[in-house]
Amino acid sequence: MNTAQLKKTYKEEIAPALKKQFNYSSSMQIPVLKKIVVNQGLGSATQDKKIIDVAVNEITAITGQKAVATYSKKDIANFKLRKKMPIGVMVTLRRERMYEFLEKLIRVALPRIRDFKGIESKFDGRGNYTLGIQEQIIFPEINIDAVDRLQGMNITFVTSAQTDEEGYALLKAFGLPFKNAKND
Repeated sequence: MNTAQLKKTYKEEIAPALKKQFNYSSSMQIPVLKKIVVNQGLGSATQDKKIIDVAVNEITAITGQKAVATYSKKDIANFKLRKKMPIGVMVTLRRERMYEFLEKLIRVALPRIRDFKGIESKFDGRGNYTLGIQEQIIFPEINIDAVDRLQGMNITFVTSAQTDEEGYALLKAFGLPFKNAKND
């Protein structure tokens, strides 16, 4: 299985390289990938409830883990939104499934994006990174003929890195194709 391969690569190559690059005194300081959160906001679900069911099935197929619906916290009349209405879908991946999804994203899904030149390298200030994808059809699990509407999604990589520089170095080492590779 490739999962063991990615984990092994982290332990044998990535972690020692990061320890040397940032001069860590302890191996506990080396940043690790804690979790990957896949999130899909579906504002149009206020009119059509079936959109949520379709999205849950698609995200479940993509990630290999059951997705859950997210609900609104308050009423907003302008958007025809009531409290506790389903307005999105999300799944949190950890351990084995996280590495499986990361492998699939890097090796299969991202290269399938039309005119792909790399991903932006904007972090949140704490070493975490969110990648926005416009179409769910870049994943091989999605049958293009069965899709009735294209939906985007956000994929958030949560790391234990203290700074953006450390988070960038970790994700770059995993193989995420950043556009303007700084420090290379």
